[in-house]
Formats: sequence, C-alpha cells, structure tokens
Amino acid sequence: MSVRTLPLVFINLGGEMLYILDQRLRAQNTSEDNSEKGVWSENDRKRVMNDIVGTMYSKAFMDELLKPQQLYSHRTMKTVLTRLAHTSIMRLNPASMDRLYELMVMAFKYQVFLCPRPKDLLLISYNHIDTIREFVKDTPMVVNQVDETHRKIIEVYSSLSDGEFQLLRQTLLIFFQDMHVRVSLFLKNQVQNPNGRFALSTSGPVPHGIDVPGLIKTFDSKGREVRRSEFPTGGSYSSPIREGCFELHGDRVIRLGMNMYTVNHPEETHTSKAPSVKRDDTPNLLAKEELNLLARLMGSMKAENKPKAETGFRINLFTTDQEEEEAGASCGAEESLFGVINIQAMQDEQAATELARIAGEFKEQQEQPENPSGNKGDDLLAMMDDL
Repeated sequence: MSVRTLPLVFINLGGEMLYILDQRLRAQNTSEDNSEKGVWSENDRKRVMNDIVGTMYSKAFMDELLKPQQLYSHRTMKTVLTRLAHTSIMRLNPASMDRLYELMVMAFKYQVFLCPRPKDLLLISYNHIDTIREFVKDTPMVVNQVDETHRKIIEVYSSLSDGEFQLLRQTLLIFFQDMHVRVSLFLKNQVQNPNGRFALSTSGPVPHGIDVPGLIKTFDSKGREVRRSEFPTGGSYSSPIREGCFELHGDRVIRLGMNMYTVNHPEETHTSKAPSVKRDDTPNLLAKEELNLLARLMGSMKAENKPKAETGFRINLFTTDQEEEEAGASCGAEESLFGVINIQAMQDEQAATELARIAGEFKEQQEQPENPSGNKGDDLLAMMDDL
C-alpha cells in the first residue's frame, strides 16, 4: 500500500464535492439578496466555496495531510469530508451527505480507471486544483492557499518513480473495489452497466510514450530488423496525444478531473445502489450505539456540541423523490437478474451478546488515557475543530 495516496484522494474527492455543491447551489440560486427562506443567493454560493476551499487548503491542514500515512477507510474519509463541508454556513442532512460521497467516489473511480498512465493521476489532481482555483478567483488570499498547496504537491510527487505511481494506483483501486453505485450521468452515457460496474472502451489514443499495438518486429543477433508481422488488437487504437503539463499552470491535455456537472442537468447527480443485497431496514439499536461511539472517538460529536456563533443554512442537495422511485423500480426489476441475498445481521441472542461485549470493551478503552498514536483521521478532525 502506498503511503502517498491520501493527499491525492482528499484533493480529488474534495474537488468533486465542490463541483456538485457549486452545481446544486447555482441551480437553487433564484434570488440575489436571499430574502426568501431556503433560497441561496450568488453571494452565499461564493461564501460557501471560499469557506470550504479556505479550510481544505489551509497550511496546517495540508501539512498534516501530506505526511506519509496509510489511506483512511471510507467511513473516516466521509467523516472528514462532512466536517469539511460544514465549515461553511451550509449544513447537509445525512442522506444528502451519503449520496454526495457516493457521487464523489464514483466520479474519481471512473477517472482512475481511464487514467492513461499511473503518473497521469497528477494531471487529474491538477485539473481539480485548477477548477477550484477558478471557483475562488475573486478571493486572493484563498487563491494563494491553493497555489501554495499546488506547489507542495508538485514538490512531493515529482520525485516519485513509475513504480511508486503504479503502487499508488493499485492502492486507489483497492480503495474503490467495493463501490458500485449507479450514477445517472454514467448510465446515460453508457459508460456504466446496470450492476454499477464501468464499461471501458477498447479504442482511442494510447498513453504517451507507448506505440500503437498490432505490430510485431523481429530482430537478428546484431539488432537488425529482419521481419514484421501484424496481429489483431481487438480494438481501435490511435497514436498518443501530447503529454500534459505538470507545472503550476499549463495545459493538462487530458480532461479527466474537470467539472462534468452543469446547472441545466441536475439529474446528472442522481445515484442509486446497484442491486445486490436486500437490506433489512429495522432499526438496530446496538449498531446505532456503536456508530455513536465511533463518532465520539473521532471527535465529531464534541464538535457538534460546540455553540455556533452563526446560524448556518440547511440544504437538501437532492430534493426530488423521482430518483428514489426510479431506483426502487429498477431494483425490483433487476433483482431476479442479479440475484438477491437476504442477510440478517443479528441472527440470535448469542451474536447480540457478543457484539454488546465488544462495544463494552470500546467504552472501557475510551475511559483509559488516550493512545499517543490515536485513530487514523483523529489529527485531521481535531485540526478542523481549531480552524
């Protein structure tokens, strides 16, 4: 596992989050003075962008993020990004944040799949940074923060070898491997199958520095070419495009990582779960207590209990019920196709007793002096409380 994966994951997922928030806030922007309850003005949108980007690219936060460390779990990553979103005047309900995180992950997963070379992951990240810089272009102080972070990213990653970039890409693929959420934009463009898996093309330009496949050259002992033969490639490949710019400013050439959402197409941010497992929606009180315990360990409850000097705006990013209805209908139609497994989380009293015992051990550990090493993500979460 690469210890240099976390900064790229955070920058790219954070960039996708800002794309979606910007698109949704623009779509709801129908008033200049925000005089109507629940209506966002253009000034509110800019303030949200500046607040989130200012926290995301703060020096202390990025210095902590750039330390060599293992990649966080999805749960911890979502907790950090939720806290990041709530550093602004905006407040997202849990359902909106869950769906927002799914969109972010699936978008970045698709970009990693299409990335021509492992090193080009940097170009994807730079496309996100370039677009974020444009979001806050009217606030010089925040722009300087973005530029400084960009310089640090260049400094840290420019010295990595091809093997290290390949390890980084493999770490990302492991991180994404269990995420198969259907996104309406991908389904509409026929790049995603109904089961949530991507349909990759076998055509297009080859990566920079690579020859177009289909030709076999034979050489003699003196290194002279003596014969050529061709073989079917199973695809339609073309010559590579020029290499993108890896500097602070320049043409990145590849479009992966650029903003793919528009105000005129709010349905592009719809998601639905791939049909695989039928869930039992009966509330599990023990599971709730375990999640609350985890939240306390990571400090999120402590932050939520702090008095707020300013009342924030609540926003539901996904306001229509059409998606849920469509998802329910499609899941019902496809259950027989993909197969459904009904999993009962707590099958007997013995299992419940064992889980209660484990939860009790967690509580005992919480009362003991803190471990200097802490949990993964604790340092970032604590730092966000201070920003």
